[in-house]
Amino acid sequence: MVNDGATIEVEQLQKTYREGWVFKKNLDALRGVTLRVEAGEVFGLLGPNGAGKTTFIKILLGIIRKTGGTASLLGLPAGSPQSRRRVGYLPEHLRMAPYHTAMTALEYYGRLSGLSYRDIRARSGKMLDRVGLTGRTNESIKRYSKGMLQRLGLAQALLHEPDVMILDEPTDGLDPVGRADVRRVLAELQSLGTTVFLNSHLLQEVELICDRVAILQRGKVRFLGAVDQLTSGRETHHELEFVLAGDLELIRKLMGEKDVSHWEQVSENTVRLVTRAASQTAVDELIDRLRVERVSIISLTPRRVTLEDAFLSLLSETEVQA
Repeated sequence: MVNDGATIEVEQLQKTYREGWVFKKNLDALRGVTLRVEAGEVFGLLGPNGAGKTTFIKILLGIIRKTGGTASLLGLPAGSPQSRRRVGYLPEHLRMAPYHTAMTALEYYGRLSGLSYRDIRARSGKMLDRVGLTGRTNESIKRYSKGMLQRLGLAQALLHEPDVMILDEPTDGLDPVGRADVRRVLAELQSLGTTVFLNSHLLQEVELICDRVAILQRGKVRFLGAVDQLTSGRETHHELEFVLAGDLELIRKLMGEKDVSHWEQVSENTVRLVTRAASQTAVDELIDRLRVERVSIISLTPRRVTLEDAFLSLLSETEVQA
């Protein structure tokens, strides 16, 4: 396979598992996946549970073998020792022995990555500062929260200055400040030319971080491209959020209950709701009706299609077609 700048490149990648001891049956986890991740990209792999995301990552890292197709990582066969040395990996559930401190954990993982103790000690303090663990170097990780362990996991993945980061649910367990810290670190990595490949269920985070995404469903790529390519052009209606004040029964009648997807009473005579209209003309007519009936329009906000909206819509469409 020719590599001319792609960090990850797979063509017609297949993985079939054999299930059962007696009556064996095939389970196709990946069914002809083809995609390419360019150097320096932040790329998101999305999909429902069982879509094949974990299988894909395990093939890249050489944890399992592919059944068919081709896969390369940094221009080398996926899973080769040469390619793995240049990868920083944060699994979804990183297990660390409870007797470790942050420092001894980094020494352990740093040595696995081929670093000398001297290099590990020179880098560890700066790396812990970078992920928000300043001053926690010698504290037992038994005291760490889930979010702190996730930060330490990110530090071990970064310690050997890899060319590509493969992150499985990197913001899992983090509060909003922690998620912002991870976004900052990933932006720094991208500015240095590091490729970031991540799998996450937090689609709002993916929308903020990723240049492009691939959506897997039942082992096949259902979408590959920029986030705005997925979200634009999917609106078949105008979706609006209103905050209205007045007689609530009258408001309910005027809005038409079948068109209202969210209704929240915020005070005795004020309601927040989300409704849909088929066209701009329908929106204008709705506003005119509200004004004629003297309903106060406190706010009116158009709602854009989010990555989560588009993701769920795409999965629904492909389920119907399957």
